[in-house]
Amino acid sequence: MTRVLESGGYILGAEVESFERAFADYCGVAHGVGVGSGTDALILALRALDIGAGDEVITVSHTAVATVAAVLACGATPVLVDVDPVFYTIDPACIEAAITPRSKAIVAVHLYGQPADMDAITAIGRRRKLRIVEDCAQATGGRHRGRQVGGLGDIACFSFYPTKNLGAIGDGGMVVTADAALASRVRRLRQYGWDESRNTHEIGLNSRLDSLQAAILHAKLPYLDADNIRRAAIASRYDRAFAGLPLTLPAACPESTHVYHLYVVRCDERDRLSAHLAADQIGSTVHYPVPVHQQHGYAERVIVTGGGLPVTAGLAAKILSLPIYPELSDAEVDLVIASIRRFYARPR
Repeated sequence: MTRVLESGGYILGAEVESFERAFADYCGVAHGVGVGSGTDALILALRALDIGAGDEVITVSHTAVATVAAVLACGATPVLVDVDPVFYTIDPACIEAAITPRSKAIVAVHLYGQPADMDAITAIGRRRKLRIVEDCAQATGGRHRGRQVGGLGDIACFSFYPTKNLGAIGDGGMVVTADAALASRVRRLRQYGWDESRNTHEIGLNSRLDSLQAAILHAKLPYLDADNIRRAAIASRYDRAFAGLPLTLPAACPESTHVYHLYVVRCDERDRLSAHLAADQIGSTVHYPVPVHQQHGYAERVIVTGGGLPVTAGLAAKILSLPIYPELSDAEVDLVIASIRRFYARPR
């Protein structure tokens, strides 16, 4: 941070370029482009793929609103499909029925730290000539069949919001890709459409990762894998402690490495359990209580498939996110476990 402050260069520049290279290497791809936020990363990735008015983009309603907001920001129409009932990521079986002549891309959301079924999704993309965008905001460091998320589709988007597995002290995002032409276009689009001579080729945005955040993220990157291992260790303790309770615990796909951005359980007494935890001064929340297709301003502008998305609707009524982050101490994990076991031990 001192190095950046003394340099006098605070937007893009050498610090950002250095972090872009390091993060792209980490993801196993050739190119990284730092941008202002994870939402901007999605918008810029979609625009680089020439997605706009008249196009349809297939994704899910069980996600952060940003996923769908980015599609709309490009002028395209989000087509929302249901999620898998076990892993909560986009259900490949629902994608085929959602494809129309206007379909241009699939945004695969790696939710809660769990990579989506990228083998099935990329196979559909190849067969139906659809571009594959990875929304990696919640799964930095996750792997599918040994490959890092971010290198599994045509282009991938990351968020460095402070609560993410790799978080800045502020906002930030990154687009990564193996495609040099896509990376070059994202670089232009993030800064008005300029080339290196500041000549515009198209209309772009102002979305630049700042040098201070890049330096912070670069310093934290070597600790990401250890932090994710700590998250997995906490998840494993929860799994053992809650076995046998009337909770549906997170399922980890055996072909993937879940990095537990969130530890989300499903239970019939969600609201009462949350209130009980709050009384014990333990935080919990719901990701996400209202599916995007039911939210005002979005409901009117999306296409919903699958008869109302029954799996998504069922999850929204029963899911609860428990505390999980690398700094959570063993003693604090014990408190969470004890509180939940007390809740289910109470007289009925």
